Amino acid sequence: MSAPLLAQALGGDIFFAFIAAIAFATILAVVAGLTISASTSFAHDFYTNVIHKGVERAPGEEVRVARITAFFVGAVAIGIAILLGKDANVAFLVALAFAVAASANLPVIVLSLFWKRFNTSGAVAGLAVGLIASIALIMISPSIMKIDPPGTAAAARHLIQRSPIFPLENPGIVSIPLGFLAAIIGTFLRREEKAEQRFAELIVRANTGLGAEKAVLE
Repeated sequence: MSAPLLAQALGGDIFFAFIAAIAFATILAVVAGLTISASTSFAHDFYTNVIHKGVERAPGEEVRVARITAFFVGAVAIGIAILLGKDANVAFLVALAFAVAASANLPVIVLSLFWKRFNTSGAVAGLAVGLIASIALIMISPSIMKIDPPGTAAAARHLIQRSPIFPLENPGIVSIPLGFLAAIIGTFLRREEKAEQRFAELIVRANTGLGAEKAVLE
């Protein structure tokens, strides 16, 4: 609310309405983008490539699955917002969302670009451990109490805030190294010659653009 209130103090109600409209449009765009990303990822990557092993589906089936997924994603998000209540302070979740992404996605992206031997096993291990570690550390850190859930006794909140199991508010300093370590160990547990052969192709494509059309078609 700092930007709209500053706009109201400097330019009155008209400037306040203008900044509030921009903020609303930005929030709407972010929410729509996240919903579309979640639904299309589930429909294409999980439903088609994991459940059905990449077998070509009937025309329009992926779109139907994406629409159903978008409905459930929106319903779950709305339900969580209602349960937290209007007085819950969830602004800190923005920073923690980046910590979760850095713990799960960053190790996989970095090792995919710079390590020839990195394979699917390492990617799965890095994603799983980074995600679980970051969420678990968040749940036992002082940050979780900033949500201030309705109905929680003040004495209980004070007790947890005084003695959290994990003392840091942001888990990144611990969860990110765990994600890298899990990705490395997972890679050494299983060797994929096909992944090593594709590394040279990836380097050439990244530096020259050769083969990009083929990758898009695949």
